[in-house]
Amino acid sequence: MNVRTRLDFTKFTPAPRIADNILDLVGQTPMVRLHRYLDVADVNLLAKVEALNPGGSAKDRPARHMIERALENGRLSPGDTVVESSSGNMGIGLAQACAVHGLKFICVVDPNAQAQNVAIIRALGGQIDLVETALNGDFLAARLERVSQLLREAPDRFWPNQYANLDNPASHQAGTIAEIDQALPGKIDYLFVACSSTGTARGCRDYLHKAGRHTKVIAVDAQGSTLFDGTAGPRKISGMGAGRLPDLAKGQRFDDVIRVPDIACVAGCRRAVAREGFLVGGSGGGVLEAVRAMQDTLRGKTVVAIIHDSGSRYLGTVFDSDWVERELGVSEPQVLALAGLDAPAA
Repeated sequence: MNVRTRLDFTKFTPAPRIADNILDLVGQTPMVRLHRYLDVADVNLLAKVEALNPGGSAKDRPARHMIERALENGRLSPGDTVVESSSGNMGIGLAQACAVHGLKFICVVDPNAQAQNVAIIRALGGQIDLVETALNGDFLAARLERVSQLLREAPDRFWPNQYANLDNPASHQAGTIAEIDQALPGKIDYLFVACSSTGTARGCRDYLHKAGRHTKVIAVDAQGSTLFDGTAGPRKISGMGAGRLPDLAKGQRFDDVIRVPDIACVAGCRRAVAREGFLVGGSGGGVLEAVRAMQDTLRGKTVVAIIHDSGSRYLGTVFDSDWVERELGVSEPQVLALAGLDAPAA
């Protein structure tokens, strides 16, 4: 006999709000509890899922805030052109914000930019300006020099400057961490945040200090990054670390800094999928592995990890075993071993 499930419509959640435009959907991202990622059961680990912003990453927040603040104070007018250097997510967020506000957008990238991110920026109406030669071995320096050149060519061009603009951390202070604190008022013992410009970590720390919270903010940085007195070196995972010190990062201090190698980011991404069904981006894998490295210290604590984007942006890199072996020199069985996972049966 077929048994039909009776639906109780009284238990349905209220209808979702109707946003005025796509940018009104930036923020209010959910958190999810991760029960199986760690090797110990007594850490209350939650992830802030920033991939559910409409542009797919945490960078939607500063992109929107920087553009709208510039429009409010007259530094930017409808029809002007925004110029920014980006390896991916910020470029996508800015392309989205510019499309909504009737602005043109030029994104300066280098050969290390992922093809998928470049395609998304183009699809959102952005123009790609590719810098093919590094300046003294530094592609970021070459991109910034190209930004300066583009700004000189026309008076109606505006540089948000994500690396120095205080509206970057302000967006996270007013949004990301405020949302987390609203869900867990005064209950967060540790916050783990990946760093590149340090906008997210800085905004979160400042909010927590002003609110009188005792949360320890752990900055997760890449090996080969210049942040926090680090030494520049090769890095293959985008979204974490910096080849040169951004202005926003100068003099910034957090409760602790954990540096993770590229392969730890890969291992974290694979473990998040296998243990939680959670497709996280490269920096998110690094953040989760930083938490796992400290798991014995974190017993009995409530921990929040900010996951900046989705692994769907890294299918051709982090989730491609051929790329991992070619670029990082680590085989698939070695990746799985580092992730604490069993190799699939032959």
